[in-house]
Amino acid sequence: MSEEIPEKMSEAQKLIYAVIGIFIIGFAVVWMSKDDAAKGKGDNAEAAMMRNYVAIQQMATNKCTKIVTEKTGEQVYFPTETKTDKETYVTLIWAGENVKTGGFKTASCTLNGQLGGISELVIDGKELIKKKI
Repeated sequence: MSEEIPEKMSEAQKLIYAVIGIFIIGFAVVWMSKDDAAKGKGDNAEAAMMRNYVAIQQMATNKCTKIVTEKTGEQVYFPTETKTDKETYVTLIWAGENVKTGGFKTASCTLNGQLGGISELVIDGKELIKKKI
């Protein structure tokens, strides 16, 4: 009886098996990432809404603070109340700090995102700006 000695794999065979293994791993990674992308589609809409809300809020803070300061002569910092639908408009309301010395009592400024600017400004019940949308 003669014993057969198993042949060792050649370098070429090792290389072929390595390439096939890399292809299998690559296909598995792509297949798994498609499932993750399908699950995340709803998150993109929510993220877009949040970015829009933040943009409207920042624009309202910048523009309204500036115009209320111009019209009243008093520096305003933080609104006492904020009203919004989180999609199209933001209304900032300030309570005056210097009412006893002739300052304003209340100021309300509404910024509409569709208009891209201030749509309504009311100081002490007097409507100074009113734009139709």
